Amino acid sequence: MGNFFTRSLTAVWIVVFILGGFWLHPVSFFITGFLLLAGTLFEYYLMAKSTGVRPQIIAGIIMGTAMYSIATLVAAGIAGIEWFLLLVIPALVILVTQLYLKQDKPFDSLAHTFFGIMYIGIPFSLFPFAAFSRTGFGSILPHPEILFSPGLVIGFLLLLWTYDTGAYLCGVAFGKHRLMERISPKKSWEGFFGGLIITVAAAWLLSGWFGLVSSSGWIIIALIIAVAGTYGDLTESMLKRSIGVKDSGSLLPGHGGLLDRFDSTLFAFPLVYLFVTLFG
Repeated sequence: MGNFFTRSLTAVWIVVFILGGFWLHPVSFFITGFLLLAGTLFEYYLMAKSTGVRPQIIAGIIMGTAMYSIATLVAAGIAGIEWFLLLVIPALVILVTQLYLKQDKPFDSLAHTFFGIMYIGIPFSLFPFAAFSRTGFGSILPHPEILFSPGLVIGFLLLLWTYDTGAYLCGVAFGKHRLMERISPKKSWEGFFGGLIITVAAAWLLSGWFGLVSSSGWIIIALIIAVAGTYGDLTESMLKRSIGVKDSGSLLPGHGGLLDRFDSTLFAFPLVYLFVTLFG
């Protein structure tokens, strides 16, 4: 019960500050995503470092956040897509810097540095494309000079957290059959299906408020979140198990670190964005 209370208090903090940051205004949207990306990448690099590998932490975070910043400028129509070519510069700097670090296994360092950018930086960099230059679901504060609608991101996060909560409660109450015991001993099929049903129901009830796509579209999004989000969670569990750590960090009491909280996002959001782009 104590852990559930701690998780609940942390969840309130997450909703107020993270969801509120994405919802408040285009500037707060950018800042919230920027900080989450930087913090999540930092946790990943610290996990990798604990194995004896020495990823280029600062350079990796700079390249990841630069990708996110350029994505925001491009999505807002301020810069052209060719601006992404600027990312060649930090990539080359990382490669050249590795020549001077005199490490026994330089390719291990490079692999973790660039994998963190791909694994975390790319999914977060899709957030601006889902919000800028769009109309519909409005932000809390007005922004007449910027075309912006955070509806897809807000809806995605609410449904993702609904699934996480539903799967956790159903798993605790009814979980008997393990989903993938060698990777995550506590996850169960009962938790998965319970969370899926609850999330589909929430998508149907809230679809009119979210807008953007039809009710059936939001139900498909809920299914994507349940399936892809579970695989994202299991992938991070695999990484943690291979390293020998329980959580990616301790920033969020009862939830672990930022990577623990957003591991599902890294798999689910790119697929949701792809679905909305192709069929929305």
